[in-house]
Amino acid sequence: MASGQSIIIVKKKKVMHAAHHGGSWKVAYADFVTALMAFFMVMWIMGMDQDTKDLVQGYFQNPVGFKKGYAGGANMLSQGNSITSIQLSRTVLLRSRLREEDRLQAVRRAIDLELARDGFLEGLNAAVEVVVTEDGLRIEMMETGQGDTFFEKSSARLGPALEDVLRLIARQIAPLSNGVVVEGHTDSMPFGRLDYSNWELSVDRANAARRVLIAAGLPADHVVGVIGYAERRPKFVERPLDPENRRISLLLPFDTPKQFELDVDSEDLVEALDLISRGGGQ
Repeated sequence: MASGQSIIIVKKKKVMHAAHHGGSWKVAYADFVTALMAFFMVMWIMGMDQDTKDLVQGYFQNPVGFKKGYAGGANMLSQGNSITSIQLSRTVLLRSRLREEDRLQAVRRAIDLELARDGFLEGLNAAVEVVVTEDGLRIEMMETGQGDTFFEKSSARLGPALEDVLRLIARQIAPLSNGVVVEGHTDSMPFGRLDYSNWELSVDRANAARRVLIAAGLPADHVVGVIGYAERRPKFVERPLDPENRRISLLLPFDTPKQFELDVDSEDLVEALDLISRGGGQ
């Protein structure tokens, strides 16, 4: 080294890196974002109308059923970024239908229980059938045997046993809001008069049953129809002369329709609710 030259000393500082923490911060961040989104949704929902709140509530109560009934359509968020324009909530109607079915099933059980407990039909050639169908609650009071227990033969006069059954039924169905259709049916035996046929007979029997129901406490405005079908709607098509074709039927149609549709749908709302119900996207 030549004299007079300065010595240059280079110091290298070793930098110690922090230990590698993996991707745990991503999970924490995702939870934070999910919490913010949930808070935003809660604040958003609080400003909605009641029907829309019921829609959201119905989703969380039954996400699978909600999504099955969901059909793609117009995006409600494209209309002013508001979902308060929903006119019909499928979920609200569905819940109403299920509650109505439960009420009708409860009435069916109550009628069956009273008939069995009080022995109304013991020793009689008659039967009462109570079922909940897709149309509503159907109650059929039919003859068996020779067919002169519920009705006098070839007459619209009701027998005492049928009047007792109608009074029992009236007590059970009077509290319901459903309308009542009273139907009269005959067998296919032709009536023996030219000026009076099975049509008149079936209508007269149905109307006689209506009068008993109202006298027993059924509100008159609950009766929405009195229909005579003559022999055109037999219970047993293959046995047109069967006594069970001679019957009175009461139909209480559902107030809520079976099929439901949303006037407006939103994929964004469904996807957001689905994301929240799963707890985020991590």
